[in-house]
Amino acid sequence: MRISASSQEKLQGVLKSQDYLVRFEKGNFKGGYCVVQDQRTVIINKFHPLETKINLLIQIIKELEIDDSRLSPDQLKIVERIRKNETES
Repeated sequence: MRISASSQEKLQGVLKSQDYLVRFEKGNFKGGYCVVQDQRTVIINKFHPLETKINLLIQIIKELEIDDSRLSPDQLKIVERIRKNETES
């Protein structure tokens, strides 16, 4: 996936389609992000570089159970590409 603000927005859209709130906040996050399961909130350190933010969003999508029926066709392509890269690793 290209490193761009557009890519970041697309990844955020995948999470939003699953009813997750994505927030960028300052903080001392060792892993770079935290997921508050009860509130379906993803918080990413806003001071990380764009590439790190995109990689974190991809990692979160890999870890969550994504309901494909709630994705748009474009979002489904993104998720399938992420899943494919995961199985090749």
